[in-house]
Amino acid sequence: MEQLTIWEKNGANYVLLELTGVIDSYTATEFQSKVYDYIKTTNLVLDLENVSGIDSTGMGIIMAGHNDGEDTGHKLYLMNMSNAVREAVDDTGFADTFHIIRSVTEVH
Repeated sequence: MEQLTIWEKNGANYVLLELTGVIDSYTATEFQSKVYDYIKTTNLVLDLENVSGIDSTGMGIIMAGHNDGEDTGHKLYLMNMSNAVREAVDDTGFADTFHIIRSVTEVH
């Protein structure tokens, strides 16, 4: 079973979570609590460059975080999506719904 490591960095108007590993039903607890907590109070950037896999649980958390952000006036950004994440996002059919960026300088 692979692990998920989360590093947090604070920006001017966002929190950045750098994720490494797999986001699935086994590793999602900490990720879920951070996404749901931060999106209530600020913009949230998920750096997904080092995510080697993501399942429906992980995608569900991202979708719920996106929706919660819309409700609270904040945005959830997906940055540097790995191939595994890009495939999962494309498979949802909601790729156009997400705020996809290449750098934190695009956060507004």
